[in-house]
Amino acid sequence: MASPFPLLFFLVAAALLRTPAAAAPEEHLVTGLPGFHGDFPSNHYSGYVTVDEASGRSLFYYLALSERDPAADPVVLWLNGGPGCSSFDGFVYENGPFNFEPGTKPGGLPRLQLNPYSWSKVSNIMYLDSPAGVGMSYSLNKSDYTTGDLKTAADAHKFLLKWFEIYPEFQSNPFYISGESYAGVYIPTLADEVVKGIEKGVEPRISFKGYLIGNGFTDVDYDFNSFVPFAHGMGLISTDMFEDVKASCHGTFFGDVDNLCQEKIERVHWELKDLNKYNILAPCYHHPEIQQVEFANSSLPLSFRRLGETNRPFPVRKRMAGRSWPLRLALRGGHVPMWPGLGGRSLPCTSDELATAWLDDEDVRAAIHAKPKSLIGSWELYTARIDYTHDTGTMVSYHKKFTALGYRVLIYSGDHDLCIPFPGTEAWVRSIGYQVVDRWRPWYFGDQVAGYAEGYDHNLTFLTIKGAGHAVPEYKPKESLAFYSRWLAGEKF
Repeated sequence: MASPFPLLFFLVAAALLRTPAAAAPEEHLVTGLPGFHGDFPSNHYSGYVTVDEASGRSLFYYLALSERDPAADPVVLWLNGGPGCSSFDGFVYENGPFNFEPGTKPGGLPRLQLNPYSWSKVSNIMYLDSPAGVGMSYSLNKSDYTTGDLKTAADAHKFLLKWFEIYPEFQSNPFYISGESYAGVYIPTLADEVVKGIEKGVEPRISFKGYLIGNGFTDVDYDFNSFVPFAHGMGLISTDMFEDVKASCHGTFFGDVDNLCQEKIERVHWELKDLNKYNILAPCYHHPEIQQVEFANSSLPLSFRRLGETNRPFPVRKRMAGRSWPLRLALRGGHVPMWPGLGGRSLPCTSDELATAWLDDEDVRAAIHAKPKSLIGSWELYTARIDYTHDTGTMVSYHKKFTALGYRVLIYSGDHDLCIPFPGTEAWVRSIGYQVVDRWRPWYFGDQVAGYAEGYDHNLTFLTIKGAGHAVPEYKPKESLAFYSRWLAGEKF
């Protein structure tokens, strides 16, 4: 009888030789990054996937393999919103594998340290610049920069199909889509493309399991009607002002309102104009010198001066007032209003010097296999290159469809975000009509309340993160990794 040991040896050797992402193009492997010294905790890959050969339309991705078990852990796609926001926003400032610190000289190359709360701790996470014209993604035909929800979703689906062909070893891994803000539209519309592809038997078959969305733009009525009650509930406007505007507007604070109501709403906007709309606890820097006044020369107690600061090691991202927002975003029934910042004429309190200094460095671009500035231009956190139309509608019907099909969905909200206030999100979640199976209760990180959770049947969960703003992982990285890990594992909050 033949000895089983040669076969056993062969199987063990084959398993050991099977390295994650073994099929990836060698030229996509990231071997080092300017500003970082040391070894990566897992393999990183980045590069372009062409979604339209005729026009040269190509989408850029950056993949950080899981630091735990890349062969078995989920593959998670991350999308920032805008529309027009590069997903390197999430990579640099939120849940990426590195923490970025200012360089030794103003405007110099940032220094990178490993992020102990990166989402790559428990998943393979991929950051995608979408649509073409955003971040490092581009097209040789500039007419491609006129786009909208449906074309963006179709291109992202083409990207995924080609990406899983490049990385076949991940085809059986659970796949999730994640993101924030206008990704509240990107994600359901992309999920729709993925699910339709699965139903049609499109190959490669994507092992899609669900999605999670943070402070997502979903439905104009729910999202934009919530800011006045939220402002009152947070003590940002007086009860007299709230009762006055409520009486004039009959409880409706957005859409087709009369002149008197509009005048009252504009008065509320004026009262809140100096707030950081993306985190009402955080400072809003109107001029560079304000930072010195507020921090260095303030006589306020330290506990007050630290309100809204991130506990990530880099300085809190200054959100500067007055950054231009040239993007034109047309909604059915009219344009998105300047408030609360989706598609308006300015993006208040925002600055992106740290990310720009790094991503506009040609050595960095070469290291991540991105095109040079001479070919695709400077990197922009929010780009003016695209002309984007919101050509779908409410996303509530999408969420009901996918949860009814059995896909897992987590809707989470930083509870100090005035851009997409959590009461509006909670309201549309409840409007789906599912039975509550886990009533509103606190969830904990360590021995502290980290927020509140409510579970519904059909695998739908609503979660708040206490003290977080619009970009939850930026302000609460520890708590974010905690809820992310638990949700991926199917654990109860």
